[in-house]
Amino acid sequence: MQTVLIDFRERVEEINIYFAFLEKLGQETTQLSVLKDDGQRENIPLDYQLIKTLKANSFLLLYNLVESSMRNAVTAIFDELKNRRVSYNLVSTEIKKIVIENFKKRSPENIHSNIRDISTDIIAAGFQSQELFSGNIDKKEVRKTARNFGFSCDTEYNKTKHGESLDMIKNKRNDLAHGNKSFAEIGRDITVEELLTIKEEVIAYLEQILNNINQYITRQDYLHSSQINDR
Repeated sequence: MQTVLIDFRERVEEINIYFAFLEKLGQETTQLSVLKDDGQRENIPLDYQLIKTLKANSFLLLYNLVESSMRNAVTAIFDELKNRRVSYNLVSTEIKKIVIENFKKRSPENIHSNIRDISTDIIAAGFQSQELFSGNIDKKEVRKTARNFGFSCDTEYNKTKHGESLDMIKNKRNDLAHGNKSFAEIGRDITVEELLTIKEEVIAYLEQILNNINQYITRQDYLHSSQINDR
């Protein structure tokens, strides 16, 4: 899970750099300086269409952060179960349901070669990280994932708004990805200041959710309650 948190922080740093640049571009006094062939510099006013496109691109960056963070975190849970060789009989009812659902999606031919000890190998045998979320993760999906695995989705509302912005980010991202709207259309109706607020809320929300999952793994809350009580 530590690699998940490191990856998250690196992506956040990339996003912060992008937003700092976008914030500067949004200032009316900002101009581009171009070095001409004669060595002189020419100041060029920014094209507002470009700024709208860059604002719209913010939704792609933020969605990438949301989906990658949640996918990596769920993968970390399965990696923990696999690496610890946790038996199917010992995991929580929630995990058992997920394992069975994953298993039902696989053909016997594809799973057979990956199973040596069915009591432990069955957990990871049906898991495919690339199938997680697939462009459709929002606040509801995060809460559903938390409920399915049994980790907490509680966050500090004053910092995170409990992930309310995730719905907008998903919808804007899908509009762009599927060509339903142009970048100019998406970027036209939102200010840089509003984007900065959304960014801060989303980062805070994901950070707290990832910390919840890290605690879930550390405390081995994926085990059945009888196993936790016996520890």
